[in-house]
Amino acid sequence: MSGDGTPLLQVRGISKRFGGLQAVHDLSFDLGQGEILALLGPNGAGKTTAFNMIAGYFRTDQGRILFEGRDIAGRKPWDICRIGIARTFQLSKPFSDLTVAENLMVGGFVRRSEIDEIRAKALEIADFLGMGHQAATEVQHLTAFDRRKLELGRALSTEPKLLLMDEVVAGATPSEAQEMVELVRRIRDRGVTILIVEHVMKVIMALSERVIVMESGRLIANGKPKDVVRQPEVLKAYFGEGYAARA
Repeated sequence: MSGDGTPLLQVRGISKRFGGLQAVHDLSFDLGQGEILALLGPNGAGKTTAFNMIAGYFRTDQGRILFEGRDIAGRKPWDICRIGIARTFQLSKPFSDLTVAENLMVGGFVRRSEIDEIRAKALEIADFLGMGHQAATEVQHLTAFDRRKLELGRALSTEPKLLLMDEVVAGATPSEAQEMVELVRRIRDRGVTILIVEHVMKVIMALSERVIVMESGRLIANGKPKDVVRQPEVLKAYFGEGYAARA
């Protein structure tokens, strides 16, 4: 919550339809300052569509999205980035012929204009990511996991207040996933609020104070991870009606 008790992000009844598909229907939730909130749901539940509406890539058909009390629904992605919301993508697409530092510098132009300041900030972020020794390395030579970290760093270079993270441990080894969990905690400790979509339940249980679950575009659960994962509607959404009945 902010100093006056208002949530940093307030999603109020947003919906999105693509032709005959109702991807998101009447979705509402709050996200408090400094919270790590996980957005769960089976494939096709509407999670990424909700992300895209918050980040400005899709316009809402209806509803409101309030960030620090201001309605941002319908604003362009670059405007939303400037006011303090950044996001990562499932598929990392950095500038492969640029170095790690140069990739991190790109986002710095959102907040700064002096090249020396932007470069210094990029190098600070590279160190934070544990990639300081790779600052001069061209991205094409990075491992898949290092590209994941760079994707996260490019979002951080815009100096967000809210970070939307989309499946940041996909394809990671157990040790890489643990490294990413620790990195996300350190990002939150820097004052960045986090909304994360993730399928690896071990990561969710380790990171999130609270989770919300979508199914067929609707919100079906909201609460602490250990409580939500036992709810019949959640079990049905993930494993089918028969499993939920047996559970």
